[in-house]
Amino acid sequence: MSRPFFFGYGSLVNIHTHTYSETSTAELQGWRRVWQMTPLRPHPFLSIEPQDGCAIQGLIAHVPDGDWAQLDAREYGYDRLSTDRVKHARDDDPELAIYVVPKPAPKLQLEKGPILLSYLDVVIQGFLKEFGESGVRAFFDTTAGWDHPIDNDRDVPKYPRHQKLAPHETAMVDAELKRLGISV
Repeated sequence: MSRPFFFGYGSLVNIHTHTYSETSTAELQGWRRVWQMTPLRPHPFLSIEPQDGCAIQGLIAHVPDGDWAQLDAREYGYDRLSTDRVKHARDDDPELAIYVVPKPAPKLQLEKGPILLSYLDVVIQGFLKEFGESGVRAFFDTTAGWDHPIDNDRDVPKYPRHQKLAPHETAMVDAELKRLGISV
């Protein structure tokens, strides 16, 4: 029987936001990240959507004893799906899952809520640690939905798993947003 793992592509890449200790870098083929609104929150979730020719970096992490309840609770608002599109360097063949925010019904009109900068900071801190500066740039380049405004909540973080960033980490986030023409 294969061991259960999840593929994290956003805040789950930052190992300081969870307790899953058995992790390794990986790549999800045929998907891209997207900032996705949902009726559950006033801020967009970082989700993924199919995209031919695209691949995104992330981490896979073992779910001890196949106990998904804690992770499912953290990822409320997401659907957990099985996938065979993750490339990794593990010798075994783990059972892999991804979390995806369901698309809202077409007739449901959601306003474009702001991206929490404290959330984005946490994501980029993880990508910088795991993939370096090129991984940070790849994150921004393989993520859609940058037309949301940015809520600069760094001084009073609204993201529940916010982390303290070093000055060079916040400078990298700010530089990448500027590169994309996004003002904070």
